[in-house]
Amino acid sequence: MSAASHSGHTPPPFFKRGPAPLARLAFFVTLALLLLVADLRFRTLEVARLAVATMLWPLQKAVLLPVEGAGEAGNYFSNLISLQQENTELRKRQLAQTNLLLRQAHLEDENRRLRALLAMQERLDVPVRAAEILYAARDPFARRIIINQGLTHGLENGQAVIDDLGVVGQITRAFPMTSEVTLLTDKNQLVPVQVARNGLRAVVAGAGSGAMELKFLPANADVQPGDMLVTSGLDGIYLPGLPVAKVISIDRNTSFSFARIDCAPLAGVERHGQVLVLGKRIAPEVPDEPIEPIKKPAKGRKTAK
Repeated sequence: MSAASHSGHTPPPFFKRGPAPLARLAFFVTLALLLLVADLRFRTLEVARLAVATMLWPLQKAVLLPVEGAGEAGNYFSNLISLQQENTELRKRQLAQTNLLLRQAHLEDENRRLRALLAMQERLDVPVRAAEILYAARDPFARRIIINQGLTHGLENGQAVIDDLGVVGQITRAFPMTSEVTLLTDKNQLVPVQVARNGLRAVVAGAGSGAMELKFLPANADVQPGDMLVTSGLDGIYLPGLPVAKVISIDRNTSFSFARIDCAPLAGVERHGQVLVLGKRIAPEVPDEPIEPIKKPAKGRKTAK
């Protein structure tokens, strides 16, 4: 006999044994069925379900963060590539539209000048011919242009050239298909003018580089900045009243015989591309009428004293 049996005690079991496994299985299956029926019929576990879902929400977000981050990173890079491609296409379209807009603005400006030239042509009482400027003369010390009309078109030396704003110059050399026009700003070009405000006659000369100068006026001459100068018509080349220049500044230094009066041309002397060439003025026809002889008065008789 062992020592335990001598003392009257049995040894404790090595594992504590509970209900049988089959009984526990039956109990838990029955409990689960009861909970399912109770939740289905009476919604008894709704609060517990909400509490569990609330407690598990941070864990779910933490688990989903890597997946969502990877998806967002992929979307970001794909959107970035598509945006770059779209920006490239938009830049190309913008460049094309800009070119079209510039050309449209140029055409609109050209049409406006052509309409102004036609209006000027209707106002003049002399024959005119439209011409286009081909290029500027290659002489750097002269202000000359070449137009696409010449002797075959009826042009000749000395004809005046204007645009919609005023006088541009005159033809100084005519060729069969082209003509050379000396601009108002050329140093060898002189135009008789008068001040539109008071009719004061003078001569304006080219000063080069797009400037002009009013010549041979005394320091006390009635000329003011802003005065408009028009052709006087005394030279027989330019029609009277054509706009020529505008007075910019006046230097009335009494130590010199004449005042220095700087002017700016009104016409697009060195800018525009279309001009009008004025023809010669046609004198009105005078009807031939027979000249009646002048009758001498008859002498009266002498009265007797």
